[in-house]
Amino acid sequence: MLRLREAGRMNRRHDIDALRVFAFGLLILYHVGMFYVADWGWHVKSAYQSDWLQLPMQLTNQWRMPIIFLISGLAVNFVWGKYSVGRFAGRRCVRLFIPLVFGMAFIIAPQAYYEALTKGIIEPGFWRFMGQYLTMQDFPAEAWGGAEMITWTWTHLWYLPYLLTYTLVLIPLALLLDRQAAPIRNGFRRLRGLWLVLVPIAPLMLAGTFVYPKFPFINHALFGDWYAHSMFFTFFLIGFLIGRDNGLWTELARIRRVTLPLAVVTFVLYLAQGEILPANPSAWEDTASMFIIYLNRWLWIVAVLGWGHHLLNRPFRWLPYATEAVYPWYILHQTLTIVAGYQLSQFSLGPVVEPLLVLTATIGGCLVIHEYLIRRTPLLRPLFGLSYRASRVTGIRREVPSAA
Repeated sequence: MLRLREAGRMNRRHDIDALRVFAFGLLILYHVGMFYVADWGWHVKSAYQSDWLQLPMQLTNQWRMPIIFLISGLAVNFVWGKYSVGRFAGRRCVRLFIPLVFGMAFIIAPQAYYEALTKGIIEPGFWRFMGQYLTMQDFPAEAWGGAEMITWTWTHLWYLPYLLTYTLVLIPLALLLDRQAAPIRNGFRRLRGLWLVLVPIAPLMLAGTFVYPKFPFINHALFGDWYAHSMFFTFFLIGFLIGRDNGLWTELARIRRVTLPLAVVTFVLYLAQGEILPANPSAWEDTASMFIIYLNRWLWIVAVLGWGHHLLNRPFRWLPYATEAVYPWYILHQTLTIVAGYQLSQFSLGPVVEPLLVLTATIGGCLVIHEYLIRRTPLLRPLFGLSYRASRVTGIRREVPSAA
């Protein structure tokens, strides 16, 4: 038994765990930035808005969610085959659906309250609002964005129903790949060099050509969000196909010194499109613009995966704890940002002190709530995507969150 445990630790892909942590860490920083970036709408905005934030947020906006879905596909690949199909589907439903419903009912509610309060649609009084919100009483349609199917909203938790849907859709595809279509999976894993860059862009180009013109707006409402599905499910499937294949990951690491500067170049081209292309571009100019967008998106992902595999595939002491923390921090962070941002905005602290305090409150709140409440309370753990009881690995209590 000890040898099996040691083999499991040796075979674990530490770089994927670390990339998951960094990807969700970037998401937290991005959402704090949304409170301050100028000219970008959000649930609640600070009075201290900055134009300069647009550039770094544009840089990451092209690939931050695609890489999260790709890593999610990787995670599914790592556990695929360990359970029966029914048990696998059941475990995924429990780990994703329960935190979604709990999050919509209780964690997201403060976001809806402060958004409606900022818009002047409701009167102050959070507990009175909660009584109306939990009983699904009618609010004006413009009270807050993203009310999906019922009065509740899932705001940043939209990732969970999307991931659950993609996982269930993937099951028959994965069975097909295991039985009749294995050459497709093996052929994808044998991609090298330029082909590894160009081939994954092909389905993105098809989505941009045929799906985007009919469904140009991403609404995060699950239904009717076909362009988002065509993008995010493609990356989810790519992650599943990549899996643990050593040859492909070695190639990603080998070309990392080329893909990173190319990603920078394509981002510059992405920014320059508005100046280069005419107001009414021709069909080939429109196709070229689309190619630049998807090439930029994929090159950043390839570069991050390659550098991550080169630098992070080792058992860092902080990694087991951070891996457990990802799911609860993801669920908590945006509510903490909005609550802290709204409350601190009442004191006119200035464009330096206020953002630092909001960031500190977001990270500190996630740390304290996860460490001293969630991970130590068995009844709370499943509500945040963790197992009922924590396991111990090298003296550190750990649960790998299946949401990613």
